[in-house]
Order: sequence, then C-alpha cells, then structure tokens
Amino acid sequence: MLVGILSDSHGDADATQRAVTLLAERGAQAFFHCGDVCNERVLDTLIGRQAWFVWGNCDVPDAATRRYVEGIGLKWPDLPLRVSLASRRIGMWHGHERGFRDDIVAGDLDYVFYGHTHKRDDQRHGTLRAINPGALFRADVRTVALLDLAGDSLNFLTLDGRRVP
Repeated sequence: MLVGILSDSHGDADATQRAVTLLAERGAQAFFHCGDVCNERVLDTLIGRQAWFVWGNCDVPDAATRRYVEGIGLKWPDLPLRVSLASRRIGMWHGHERGFRDDIVAGDLDYVFYGHTHKRDDQRHGTLRAINPGALFRADVRTVALLDLAGDSLNFLTLDGRRVP
C-alpha cells in the first residue's frame, strides 16, 4: 500500500490540494497530514479519502472546529495518534509535543510520521523509521513523501512532482 505524507500547510489549501493530487496520481491510497493545518480549507482536501491528521503548534482547534472535522467525515486526532495499516504500526505527531521523542525510542511502532521542522528527514532508529515529509509552506523546496508500506521504499517529491535525491 502506498501512503502520502504531508505537513505544515499553514493554511495554504491550494498547495495542499496540489500535494494531495500529486500523491494520489502517484498511487497514494491513504494520506497522513502531520499538522499545522491552520484552516478548514486544508482539511477539505482530505474529504472522501482514507486520511488522518494531527494538530500542530500553530493550530487552535475549538468546539466549532471539532464539529467541522467530524461533519466532513474525518476523525478528531488524539495524541498519541496510532494507525494500523497494511500490517504496519504507524504513529503520527506534529513533532513539538511532549512524548514525541519517547515514541521514537519506544520501539513498538514501525513508523513515526512528523512535521514541525519544515525540513524533510528520514531516519532509522532500530526497527522504527521516522519520516518528516518536509513542508508545504515556508520551505525553500516544498516537499511531500510517498511511502510504500509493503516494500518500505520512500520517495520525496517536490510540489511540482520532481523526485528529490
């Protein structure tokens, strides 16, 4: 199964829509947004898709936001966010929270997806793989990540679709 990972939209729904479309065109069947959503239009890009997201340090969710999220069919994110998909255990954080680093060293997950730094990253910690897709806002090169859960292969893509070495 291919999953698309994106982060740090900071309200740029147009860039987020282009990123989701790019990932879907490359075969992504599920989507993970690692936070700093910053407006409802960004969440709209995930409507009708198998998708999860977390809040970032720039998000200020309230009761009205919760009603909106649930009204469009997304699941309200609670931390730590855990998903089992294609026999893989996935955790997702924004990356600034207490407990984020503990999740990486605990060793009970296959993957941890995170954002916050606006820099793409891919690190192994024992059997766990920690992936930051980069950012869609305030980044020299806006990137997303496409992960094949079956083969554990990862590609970073720029928003214009080029592979990143």
